[in-house]
Amino acid sequence: MFQITSRYRKLYYDHPILMGILNLTEDSFFDGGRYKSLDMALKHTEEMIKYGAEIIDVGGESTRPGAEPVPEEEEMDRVIPVVDRIAREFDVVISVDTYKSNVAEEALKNGAEIINDISGFGFDSRMKSVIKNYNAIGVIMHIKGTPKTMQQNPVYTDVVSEVYQYFIDRIEDAVNSGINKNNLIIDPGIGFGKKLEHNIALMKNLEDFKKIGLPILLGVSRKSIIGALLDGVSPEERLNGTLAANLCGYLKGANILRIHDVKAHKEFFKVFLSLC
Repeated sequence: MFQITSRYRKLYYDHPILMGILNLTEDSFFDGGRYKSLDMALKHTEEMIKYGAEIIDVGGESTRPGAEPVPEEEEMDRVIPVVDRIAREFDVVISVDTYKSNVAEEALKNGAEIINDISGFGFDSRMKSVIKNYNAIGVIMHIKGTPKTMQQNPVYTDVVSEVYQYFIDRIEDAVNSGINKNNLIIDPGIGFGKKLEHNIALMKNLEDFKKIGLPILLGVSRKSIIGALLDGVSPEERLNGTLAANLCGYLKGANILRIHDVKAHKEFFKVFLSLC
């Protein structure tokens, strides 16, 4: 059983941890624009906690394929007031989905505990020192390219071994920078610079990454891999496929499931774990 000690509490991974997605963006691929006001964001947060989310992942910049970067000040204006209110009003772990060190630092000052960095601390050289100085939990995700360019014909010789080596290198660099290895989480980055066959290979071999000895976060909710496997259905029609993918991921070693549909996943896993 994994245990990560943050500044405020201990997180135990003896069951599937549901990380509810809170997008504060206009252009996210599934729910962009739904929670852009503070009241809407807080209401959705309350609902996700009620239905079983143990982590709320707050994002102020869409990282869908082809997305344009958001100016730091704009991302800060979106994220920090929401993080502050969630920290003061709810008993839940707050994660912030950002690769900008200044946004991460302000979020940590206002009650966040996890920094979910799609670049694996690679886009902003200062990010590692922020994680270290605040004793934060850091998610190292794999990406090839940037959100704007990552789906422009990504190529791998062996995607599983290349992503594995990426984690080894990034973890070593983080530890050498003073970050506690036990405060790290890895995410294979489904859909981030991968073709369908790459995503399938990573899912089929997800258990290989357990050898690294860190919790695994899986973010596959309503993504294009689901649509492709279901003959092109829209994001709105991908819940059933998402449940299947997350069950597969959990059985192969994923500890944290980053999801849009908290209630459906909570009920699904409650029945599954009760009967199997």
